[in-house]
Amino acid sequence: MAALAMTLVALAPAAARADSGSVTHVRLTEDIQIPRGTTVELLRLTLALAAGEKRHLKTRLETTSSTTGIVGLTNRIKCTDSTGAPASVVSASARNHEGYDTSTYAIPGHLPIYADLLFTAPTAGAYTCVLYGSAYSTLPGSYYLTAVTDSTWLEVSDSDQKGAQWWQNPACESADTAGSCTYVGDGATDPDAWVFYDDGTPVHQWKADTSATAVTAQANVELTTCYKGTASCADGMDKYERGTNAVVDTRFEFVQLDTAGHTCRTHSSASRKTIGDDGHHYVAYFSLPSMSIDTTCGTRTFIMRVYIKHVSGQTVKIDGVQNGATSLTNGIAFNHG
Repeated sequence: MAALAMTLVALAPAAARADSGSVTHVRLTEDIQIPRGTTVELLRLTLALAAGEKRHLKTRLETTSSTTGIVGLTNRIKCTDSTGAPASVVSASARNHEGYDTSTYAIPGHLPIYADLLFTAPTAGAYTCVLYGSAYSTLPGSYYLTAVTDSTWLEVSDSDQKGAQWWQNPACESADTAGSCTYVGDGATDPDAWVFYDDGTPVHQWKADTSATAVTAQANVELTTCYKGTASCADGMDKYERGTNAVVDTRFEFVQLDTAGHTCRTHSSASRKTIGDDGHHYVAYFSLPSMSIDTTCGTRTFIMRVYIKHVSGQTVKIDGVQNGATSLTNGIAFNHG
């Protein structure tokens, strides 16, 4: 593996997309190769934080490929303490790069994927947060992905995201040999599911800060197609041959509750997603910005949920936490003054 060489540039704090306040943004200033079977550090930021201080980290990893074949790509955010020990869950997103000749991306041959992490400092101290890129495939020969200069970046909120809340899906390993993952399809599974809501874990109720007048909610949901022969789904979920693809309807909801714990006001955003078997993994990004808190509801309490309904094609797996450390499906809620 070639030695890593990179330079970081710090930009003036820009208006945040979801956070309260400004952000610091660093970007790749030269292309970096990610050889097959490797994980490469691309960008890093060091934060000096008080105990319990919260920061929102967001990454964009855009890659090109040296091959027309399919190569897996993962974007990871990992934060460690001053000893190098993990200081929180790792947040990740994944999708297969379908080759340099792919014309279905916004820029032909260029695949961007995003990841988000709400980091809470466990104790006062210095923390280093890193954007990693991974490339993997069973293709023979020598090939690599390349992280693209300028279009690959890491940013962090400059101030404490007071009261912000993190959601994540339960354990769901890649091969799911334990059968613990959630699926939607027309085979041996349910036709629909609610992420963060009916997964067998307690529904988290989040209370907006007393000083907040509005809230923002976002979620990244990793969806994987279960074609015949895939190693990414439990046995029996692979009903159709590769190339069938999948279509799902989605609805992201952020629900303000009344004093009885029932729905008072629902904010939502719906869309239909097509997941190709070549891409195999698909990150559905959701955002509901600057929602006013309804004072007539009698509470400042909210729940987050994402509805996924199978429409056609392959059974789809809803990914979760892998190896007890890496979250592939997660959400964040923010307060706004």
